[in-house]
Amino acid sequence: MSVRTPSSEESAEAVHRAGFACFVGRPNAGKSTLTNALVGQKVAITSNRPQTTRHTVRGIVHRPDAQLILVDTPGLHKPRTLLGERLNDVVRTTWAEVDVIGFCLPADQKIGPGDRFIAKELAGIRKTPKVAIVTKTDLVDPKALAEQLIAVDQLGKELGIEWAQIVPVSATAGKQVDLLADLLIPLLPEGPALYPEGDLTDEPEQVMVAELIREAALEGVRDELPHSIAVVVEEMLPREDRPADKPLLDIHANVFIERPSQKGIIIGPKGKRLKEVGIKSRKHIEALLGTPVFLDLHVKVAKDWQRDPKQLRRLGF
Repeated sequence: MSVRTPSSEESAEAVHRAGFACFVGRPNAGKSTLTNALVGQKVAITSNRPQTTRHTVRGIVHRPDAQLILVDTPGLHKPRTLLGERLNDVVRTTWAEVDVIGFCLPADQKIGPGDRFIAKELAGIRKTPKVAIVTKTDLVDPKALAEQLIAVDQLGKELGIEWAQIVPVSATAGKQVDLLADLLIPLLPEGPALYPEGDLTDEPEQVMVAELIREAALEGVRDELPHSIAVVVEEMLPREDRPADKPLLDIHANVFIERPSQKGIIIGPKGKRLKEVGIKSRKHIEALLGTPVFLDLHVKVAKDWQRDPKQLRRLGF
């Protein structure tokens, strides 16, 4: 496992690299948390529930000599619904278009069928360099970590994948996150920056706001709800007649669920739960947009939307 170092002629005139990397792994392998840690700001939604990322969120890491654009994909999984199939298609399309693939495997869980399913798919992608990233290292002792690193190396050998690197990281503890960026950058093509300095993502603000609301709505709900929630921001408009030094942004959003029986779970007794979702997501939205926000949330039923192509389109999938 070696990293290409620039030759003396290259060093003489600094080489700038820019390109795309994507993190793959089964649901809940720590991909979104890692994206956020590398970019240094919340751009991908994180949740302790598997399968929460549905949009390809790009986080942009700016370095003087490089620009690393991170593409966050949904977790690849055996699909059970039309939504599941579409999410898998998104993953495969993304893999075909990036310069380097980071395969995330949590340190605290043995390599399982889900990991093998993804590794086999990766083995079929010949040209793109692959980096194995062992995540959540803060949850295990050194002995367990060493065993996992050996197991990952072994998995590559079994399937004929040559890892460009195997890197242990902890995104929550901030361990080795910068090192990971240092190892990904030499694998990118030479070229100028692809995004302006200061940009952290190219996701439309409305999509990011919807994701922050969905993240807040996912917290603390029963296990049957994670996949059933979709959020659509209907409009974001500056409030008229406000003095310039006291702006207010009005955001109207709908939280869609699949069945009327789920409405009570989201709204909670006397609307308490929905109010909490509003307060929590508003804080993150204000931090993201840098302006005070009035958030108006409504819960609506879109019957069995995960299986209905028309509804999927309407909800942005």
